[in-house]
Amino acid sequence: MQEIFVLISFIAFFLFLFPTSFRKYFAIAGWISVVGILFAKFPDYIIANNFMYPVAAFLGIPFLIIIIPKLLEENEYSIIISRMAGIAYVIFAPFMLVPLLADWLIAVNVDLLAWVFTGIGVPYELVEWNMFRINLYRVEIILACTGIQGMAIMLGVAWAIPSSVKQKIVSFFVIVPVIFVLNILRNTFILTAYGNQWFPYFPEIASNGQIGYESFFWAHNFIAEIGALFAFIAIAYMLYWINPLLGKVMAGIVDLFVKEIRGWFGKGI
Repeated sequence: MQEIFVLISFIAFFLFLFPTSFRKYFAIAGWISVVGILFAKFPDYIIANNFMYPVAAFLGIPFLIIIIPKLLEENEYSIIISRMAGIAYVIFAPFMLVPLLADWLIAVNVDLLAWVFTGIGVPYELVEWNMFRINLYRVEIILACTGIQGMAIMLGVAWAIPSSVKQKIVSFFVIVPVIFVLNILRNTFILTAYGNQWFPYFPEIASNGQIGYESFFWAHNFIAEIGALFAFIAIAYMLYWINPLLGKVMAGIVDLFVKEIRGWFGKGI
């Protein structure tokens, strides 16, 4: 089911990027499919004790309630945020839909992780081409571990705003190499913390029944997520410095949603 939603959203957002009279309907189909993806993966998130994405799935419902009417009205900011999603999908979807591309990117990350572990003296074993074992604990490197989603999203944000070719090129080098390197460091931290059981705390919150999972939970679902949030804020600030128009546009998008939500509670516009 997830793959179907991914394909639909990719096609819809791709078609949205073309200036036709139907583009707002393509955007609507794309956003509905994105929320569908989140709900389709809901069981996986629960098993992994990852609560961020289930929350995002439920937040997707009020998001759709707001964005769909605005798209039908052809509101400027609803079009811009949809363009961000369209660009991000065009970049990301090929890696998710073409196994050869995904495997190549995963292999690059595995090779670099192995190089880092060797350099810092962390003993490991590759039990499969994309699975590390440190002590007794195994972690499989999948597409979600490569940082490609974050790169695609940030490129979508940067490139959806009117900018010069120079600004787009500079934005690329601020986003892709930085996220790629930070993601390698992130994976190094998570695997090392899990393999050496650095955080065996609060199993009533962090356990999923798997021995030692608590260290993975705290490293992956908590510490790394907070670190990623600060990293994205820093990158966003650099993008604003490159193209100040980004700040104005993002403020307009936030204001659009805040006004709508305030209206729900009778706070006026």
